[in-house]
Amino acid sequence: MIQLNSITKQFGSNRAVKDVSFSAKRGDIIGFLGPNGAGKTTTMRMLLGLIKPTTGTITIDKLDPIYNRLQLLPTIGYLPENNPLYEDMRVSEYLSFIAQAKGIDSSEVGDITARVDLSDRIDSRISSLSRGYRQRVGLAAALIGDPEILVLDEPTSGLDPIEQEKIKSFIKTIAKKKIILFSTHILSEIEDVANRLVIINKGELVYDGKKPKKKGSVETLFKKLVG
Repeated sequence: MIQLNSITKQFGSNRAVKDVSFSAKRGDIIGFLGPNGAGKTTTMRMLLGLIKPTTGTITIDKLDPIYNRLQLLPTIGYLPENNPLYEDMRVSEYLSFIAQAKGIDSSEVGDITARVDLSDRIDSRISSLSRGYRQRVGLAAALIGDPEILVLDEPTSGLDPIEQEKIKSFIKTIAKKKIILFSTHILSEIEDVANRLVIINKGELVYDGKKPKKKGSVETLFKKLVG
């Protein structure tokens, strides 16, 4: 269970996030939406314990992600938008390194690479991989330890349509036993994958509820709320 209570984040004179509250439970696939600069990434980074809220509280299973970061680390998988990777490493080396950093047995790396269709590149250097394969490496890293929570920031950014479909299909396959929070600017992905929407605009929460079922209604709702 994730709970954000009246979260605010101030950077100097700029209030990036303003009094945002929402919760999430297992089985939620939340499409986290907002225009550029709305505060999505800042909110996700607070949820992950990477930065501290100026005011408000965040709990994950009743634990604070700042003060209990090491305890929570194995339960959370994170794929950042820029997906930083150690390009000189081979895929197997990188994923084993991530497993060790999480305190998890690296023997599960082979199974994870198979789940994200990466087995044929396990011995390749990351520097030689295409954008699509790099995204798969980032997703595999996020999945190490079978975390209960996945935070995915633009997971299909820059991928071709076939690769996008593979990522979306995989998210839906694993969703029932997890909390998934993902941001994207491709609203059709939200219609295909999410069962719930959280929308912020100018740092403020403007919608938290079920995804509208009618085709094209997510785009209509988004435009109505953020202009």
